[in-house]
Amino acid sequence: MMTTKWLGLELKNPFVPSSSPLSRSLDAARQLEDAGAAAIIMYSLFEEEVRSEAESMVRFLHHQEHGHSEAVDFLPDNADFPSVTDRYLEHISSLKASLEIPIIASLNGVSNTGWLEHAIEIQDAGADALELNVYHVAASPWEESSEVEGRYVELLKTLKEDINIPINMKLSPFFSSISNMVKKLENAGAHGVSLFNRFYQPDINIHSMSLQHSLHPSTSSDALLAMRWIAMLYQRVGCSLGATGGVHTSEDAIKLLLAGADVVHLATSILQQGPELIGTMLRDLEEWMEDQNFETIHEFRGRVSQLSVADTAAFERVNYIRVLDNYSHKPGVMT
Repeated sequence: MMTTKWLGLELKNPFVPSSSPLSRSLDAARQLEDAGAAAIIMYSLFEEEVRSEAESMVRFLHHQEHGHSEAVDFLPDNADFPSVTDRYLEHISSLKASLEIPIIASLNGVSNTGWLEHAIEIQDAGADALELNVYHVAASPWEESSEVEGRYVELLKTLKEDINIPINMKLSPFFSSISNMVKKLENAGAHGVSLFNRFYQPDINIHSMSLQHSLHPSTSSDALLAMRWIAMLYQRVGCSLGATGGVHTSEDAIKLLLAGADVVHLATSILQQGPELIGTMLRDLEEWMEDQNFETIHEFRGRVSQLSVADTAAFERVNYIRVLDNYSHKPGVMT
């Protein structure tokens, strides 16, 4: 039995595809469900996208100079143009009408402005939950860490004032105290957190001496950071724990469940290997559970969390001295 509970939702298994281009297509979403996905997190509705479109529409419809007054009658009405938000809401409704699994919408932004008002429309469109994907780069030397943390908490509180569906906070690993931050968000009403958001950093082209976009797919080693923190948070917070970033194999997923994750999110691995990967992971997890004599996920979730292991320092300390001392280089590399 592989059922799990996440954000208060009862799921048939712990595999939940995270926000990716796959959710833009109804056919692709059906493939994910058919492959065994327990829920789907939609692609994000970006604050910048919403604001840019609104500003462009204002310039186009309201700030034009007309040579003849009769020309005003030929201007299209704002309602004639489905907005990016309208298309997003319509897609939520289409997914809900076509799929049986829960649909989680995603908002991506950093400011406490009007774009958050679309959360009400997202709820009304039928989304089962909402993920808030926030990443603020504290580039100013004068911005205190408490201000950065407060931004996240205030965004969450603003959402909680207007919607009743569960909210999942997708976090970065760049907080001074991750455990305390998760606790603050839980106290502010978050139903769950996903650890950790993975960002695509800008690169430098040394020939043109300019910035360039760079895409580096995740690897299994990226999942170790989430594994570590989920193991330390397990049963120390009451909200759901989702693991995201670097889950490419069945072994990756099992490790995260042993650490204490309620669900495991997949994105890059599905884009690289196809939706069929979910079915493979489900079969491998079932075989592993049989080999270990586990009948339910509940029996082993958190079995290797900080609460359950003898060497808690392995989670609390970065034991690089021990690791480096035990490292052996390949023959012939060094004399």
